[in-house]
Amino acid sequence: MGNGSYERLERRFARIADLNAAARTVRWYSLTYGPPGGEASRGHQLATLGGLAHELLVAPEAAEALANAEAEEPWQAANLREMRRQHGAAIAVPAALVEAKARAVSRAQAVWHAARAQGDFASFLPALREVVERAREEAQIKGEAQGLAPYDALLDSYDPGRRNEDVTAMFGELEAVLPGVIDRVRGGPKPPGPEGPRDSLERIARRMMAMLGLEERHVRLDESAHPFSTGERDDVRITTRYSGPPGEALMGVLHESGHALYTRGLPEDWRRQPVGRNRGMTAHESQSLSIEMQACRSEAFAVHYARLLEEEFGPDGAWEPARLYKVLTHVEPEPIRVEADEVSYPLHIAVRHRCETALISGALDPADLPGAFDDAVESLLGFRPPGPREGCMQDIHWAGGSFGYFPTYTLGALMAAQLAEAMREANPDLDRDIAEGDFGPLTGWLREHVHSRGCFDASSDRLVEQATGRPLDTGAFLRHIGNRYAR
Repeated sequence: MGNGSYERLERRFARIADLNAAARTVRWYSLTYGPPGGEASRGHQLATLGGLAHELLVAPEAAEALANAEAEEPWQAANLREMRRQHGAAIAVPAALVEAKARAVSRAQAVWHAARAQGDFASFLPALREVVERAREEAQIKGEAQGLAPYDALLDSYDPGRRNEDVTAMFGELEAVLPGVIDRVRGGPKPPGPEGPRDSLERIARRMMAMLGLEERHVRLDESAHPFSTGERDDVRITTRYSGPPGEALMGVLHESGHALYTRGLPEDWRRQPVGRNRGMTAHESQSLSIEMQACRSEAFAVHYARLLEEEFGPDGAWEPARLYKVLTHVEPEPIRVEADEVSYPLHIAVRHRCETALISGALDPADLPGAFDDAVESLLGFRPPGPREGCMQDIHWAGGSFGYFPTYTLGALMAAQLAEAMREANPDLDRDIAEGDFGPLTGWLREHVHSRGCFDASSDRLVEQATGRPLDTGAFLRHIGNRYAR
């Protein structure tokens, strides 16, 4: 590169990546081992790390290098495209608004934690209103800078290239089918799943991680209030919780292991560069659901799962695969999103999508959110939540200002189903392999067609199209639901 602009950008973005990685480590520590009394100190650390990364990203030297840099091959071109995308998003929003939103979010999350337990929406409302106002400002400014509608600008932050028109159309197709499926297959109260002492569950969880190819040298398992995955390509951390139903702790490990596999499979040659990161939250969620929902709630996996339980607990703790499969695929709508079954879950997301698009457009005043939320739940799921705690206050996303995030959960489910169809077409023996506990063919296919591509593709639509031959749609997911539940 004659002028060296591209090389200077690589060095700058590597430093930004290191600062962001350090921030993720602080957040992981805060949610696992950090003492509650140290939260303020960790908050200062995160603010400092975030501020330093932002300064590197918006510095005049970065803008000059981006204007002059040229790429010599396709991966460099994709890296430069991602650098420019990140820089453009960062400079679009004034620093004063970034700080104002951060303060509003900090207040709202603190109020939410206290008010949610009591279902006290009235005390939460002033803080929520402030976050919504700042989010509307951010959406308007980003939209004008990027030539997008306000909500599209927020959605683009989580799934680059995704537009609300497409989301609304796909959600409409799901809403037309899924309530009828629920009516036909709902099974009443959920039957109890596998049980056992915590130490035994953790041993099974670690065997499942090894089954998927996650090496203890690079991946660790811990406990937290809510399962999550974080880290870098060679330093991945996942968590689960053992306080709920024991079987769900294992499903939580499988879900987060899907995220971890994606992180472990990102392109080694492009680590610490934007093109070496994941392709947004739709793609990331598709990888967790490829493992948990597509593979590990299947009849094939029930065979191997039953074998693991018998090996750990002996004949007295054994489960018949058919009985285990019924637990894994039980359908019954309930108020809490994170406890919803595979058929009901997209409707929970559709409720939130309706509400947050109306909040951002101004069509819905925050004071009217509980009623609008409950009306949407009744329309799509057939019941009204007993109160705000089980309704519009159950998730932290809106208190955190994460408008545009919710749709990626369902879009990820659609992508996982579409990838699974392509995988089974390429490997007709995939279910036999899964029943034997051999996940090599499955993870190998995902690594080749998804993980190793990082952000080479400009959008998750392009990523799924190169893997399956078509952009994202609802067809594969609805076929999957029909095959699994409506036979």
